[in-house]
Amino acid sequence: MLGKVQLMASNKKTLAAVEGFPSRPPNALPAYQRIQSVIRKRIDSGQLQAGDPVPSERELAKTHHVSLMTARHALASLEREGFVERRRGIGTFVAPPKIHFNKLMSYTEQMAARTLSAGAKVLFAKIVDNENEAAARLSLRPNSGIIKLERLRHASGEPFALEICYLSAAEFPGLLDAPVARESLFGILERDYKVELGYADEEVDATAADPRIADLLAIPRREPLLRIRQVIYSAKGKAIMYVLGFYRSDRHNLVIRRFR
Repeated sequence: MLGKVQLMASNKKTLAAVEGFPSRPPNALPAYQRIQSVIRKRIDSGQLQAGDPVPSERELAKTHHVSLMTARHALASLEREGFVERRRGIGTFVAPPKIHFNKLMSYTEQMAARTLSAGAKVLFAKIVDNENEAAARLSLRPNSGIIKLERLRHASGEPFALEICYLSAAEFPGLLDAPVARESLFGILERDYKVELGYADEEVDATAADPRIADLLAIPRREPLLRIRQVIYSAKGKAIMYVLGFYRSDRHNLVIRRFR
């Protein structure tokens, strides 16, 4: 009986090989996902940086012992995810980091999701009383005292965005003394002021870089920008912060999931 069982098992292995059944373990990743994982790890570790060439389809197929179609599928998937960009007739290269706005995250968290260190240069930080649009967005009376915080956001020494944040001066005393150039503003609000952030309402449109913004972001004047007006609410529905942001369109993707 034992010999018969062994023979049947042997016959099943032979049948699998002959009829093209998958020979990889059932829990193993498909080949194209293994290739993606290798390339992602090299990008995340810094071995491959923005602008560096990625191995070609033919090189990947040879290295990983897969078909050209499998290698092509791996690169196409990485391109859809924003990790690489393919330049026709030239090759495939590591794409500059991009930020996705699917989730309410601080800039620091967005950068950390791409294994980058966020940084900020504070351009303006004062209490003002002439920002009536911001006051209205925060449901405050006109000419209310408002903290205005303007920061140039960057990562790896490269400017990514100009963000202007407005908060009630009465509700957040001492905020201007916080290390807003080094730490996440979300983190400071949650830690020091016990604010539980809930959601944001956003208005998104396109605009062109004026001379000042162009100089700050190191882009040509009139370059297209993504402009986002964002009112951030606490979990209880109270307006906490109004943010006006200007984002380089070549560094930011707005990804939206729609349901019917």
